[in-house]
Parts: sequence; structure tokens; C-alpha cells
Amino acid sequence: MSTHHLIIRRARLRRQQGLCDIAIHDGRIAAITEHIDGTAVQEIDVNGGLVTESFVDPHLHLCKVYTLMRMDTGAVGDYHGEGMGKAMSAIEAAARVKADYHESWIYDNVKRNLDLALKYGNTHKRALVDVDSKAKLEGIKAVLRAREAFKGRVDLQVVAFAQDGIVREAGAAELMRQAMEMGADVVGGIPWLEYTAEDRAEHVKFCFDLAQEFNADVSFLVDDVGDAESRTIEEMAVAAIKRGWQGRVLAHHARAMALYSPPYMQKLIALLKKADLSVVTDPHTGPLHARVKELLAAGVNVCLGQDDVSDSYYPFGRNNMLEVAFLAAHLLWMTTLPEMETLYDMITQRAAKAMGLMGYGLKVGNAADLVVLDVPNALEALREHAAPKWVIRNGVVIG
Repeated sequence: MSTHHLIIRRARLRRQQGLCDIAIHDGRIAAITEHIDGTAVQEIDVNGGLVTESFVDPHLHLCKVYTLMRMDTGAVGDYHGEGMGKAMSAIEAAARVKADYHESWIYDNVKRNLDLALKYGNTHKRALVDVDSKAKLEGIKAVLRAREAFKGRVDLQVVAFAQDGIVREAGAAELMRQAMEMGADVVGGIPWLEYTAEDRAEHVKFCFDLAQEFNADVSFLVDDVGDAESRTIEEMAVAAIKRGWQGRVLAHHARAMALYSPPYMQKLIALLKKADLSVVTDPHTGPLHARVKELLAAGVNVCLGQDDVSDSYYPFGRNNMLEVAFLAAHLLWMTTLPEMETLYDMITQRAAKAMGLMGYGLKVGNAADLVVLDVPNALEALREHAAPKWVIRNGVVIG
């Protein structure tokens, strides 16, 4: 008689010596030990392959995937230009694609993207979806439909995202509310895009008011521009502290941080820690990026995101978080063995913390969401950035 539903034999774990067996029962990790007696409905001998948690992507503009060919190259040219001084122009140019938004073709693109996510063991994603007078609710409808279709395979946190602003974009506030009523999980904003300090403050206030009304987390794209005076990450952290929303806020990009003075950076780090604010960085999608090493050394949670897949901001991407970490290793000069382990944390455990995932991780009692790689360690995983040999979701081998 079988004792467990699945046993993974001769697995290698990160930061541990030797091999072990992993038993899975009713979708959860039942045991991790040198050897597990008994049998299972299914057994996999991984022969020393690396077994880890499945991958987590806390930042993907899912409604925009594969839209690059609907656009010219003006937006990506402005966004990737030296110093990122034309970032706002890039966003305005990229908005043209939304004139043709429709749930049907967006859903097809999203489905293609999530099928690829499964191939690469990317089972948890925070999906930003544009909500404005051009996109209306077409992207939200498509991504909510995909969330249901992929339930149990890829978990989506759907972000109602005011990509073109709240104050400057007529009707966006009401559409944001409608998106949350439809079932979006997270309130998303981009306060730095507003024209004045007063408008930025109103943007932050509206988003936090909406988050409190729906008991939702908050994701902001902050300071995604080459301007040392752009400091909306500070406004976000202050709002989180004042509202009691510590640990429920995720700042995306924060590229202007690269230009901050050392004294201001020290003040900001203290504020981020008090707000328990996580930062997701995507250094492969733009020439500036958050000061990752400095944040990590100070104890701020930092993770990596895919950001874009073949859209107006980034022409590549395939939902492969090992590829993202591989690129980050070069761009951030994180090439020592301990730094490689940190990069792996940034696409698993740290990303899960940023998304507020519960019961995640390679520990007894947690959900059995795992990948089995045909390599022995994090170095080789990053070097190859190949698709996992097996992907396990809720204890079931799905790929």
C-alpha cells in the first residue's frame, strides 16, 4: 500500500550537503530526510538534480505581452535612452497600442505567456493590467479569465494598474474601482507620472484609500525615470506607515535611486525598513536600476521581476526567471557563489515575501510547488538557465 502520493528520490538541496528524499502527500511536503521508507503512487529519481521551490515573478505587465509587433520602436528607444530622460515620453508612446485593446486577443496572448510560464516553472505571478480611458477594462477581463483558466497551475495576483495616471487620466479612478469590484487582487499606481507634487500626493492617497476599502495590497511603479528628484518611493513608504499597511507594499523599478545622494539614500533605507517595503527590480529592461546590493546589505527585501515580454519596453523575455537572474548577475555584478545564491533567493523566497505568499517554500507542511533541475547547484542553474526537468504544482507533476 502506498504511503505517499509522490516521493522525489536522491534530490540535492541548495546550501546543503548530500542527497535527500522528499515525500509529498495531499499536495503538501510531508517529509524531507536522507531516506524515506515505503512507496508512493509515483516516484521520481532525480539522481542528484537540484530541487527547489518553483519560481515567482512579482512584476509582469501581462496585458501587454507580445504587443511589440503592433507598435513602432519609438517607445523602447525613448525608454532605453541614455539617462532615461524620456521615460515619460516612452509611456505616452506605448499607450497607443491600447487603442485596439480587446479581451479576445489579449487573452490569447496571456494564455500563450502562461503556458510558457509553466514550462519554466514560474508558478506564481503578480500581473499588472492597465486600467485607463484607452484600455478600459479589456485587459482586466482577459487576465481575470486567465486567472480562472490556469487556477491550480499558475497563481495570478491581478493588479488593477493606473499606467497613465489617476489625476491626469480622466475616468481612471472610477475604472480602477470597477476593476477591484470585478475581482482584481492588488491596487497598482504610478505616482511619479503625475504632473505636480499635489497630483502625486492625490494619486498616492486614492490608491491607498482604494486598497484599504478592498483590503488589498499595493504595488507602485516608482521613480522609473532618470531624475534624482523623483522620490515617490518615499511617499509610498510614508503612506504605508501612516495607514498601517507595512509589509503589504511593493515598489517596482525605483530606477531614480541610482542617482540619489548617499545621505538621502541612508534616510530612505531607514524609511523602507520601517514600512517593511519590498522592492522588485528589473535591471535588464532599462539602463538605470535600484541600488540592489546596498538595499540587501541594509536588510531591505529585494527581488527580481520579468517586467515585460516582447512589448514596447522590452523586446525579449520568455517567463524564465533563471534567465532574468542570469542577466541580473551581469548587470549588478553579482558573480560570487554567495551572490548567486542570493539571486536565486530573489526569484523564489524573496519574491514570495514581496507578494505576501503564504505556505511557500521547500519546508515540511508547505505546498509542494517545486522544480527539479538537471544541474547540481545554483551556479549551474544560472549558467544554463534551462527549463526544469520537472515542474511540480500542488504535489502533481505537470511538466
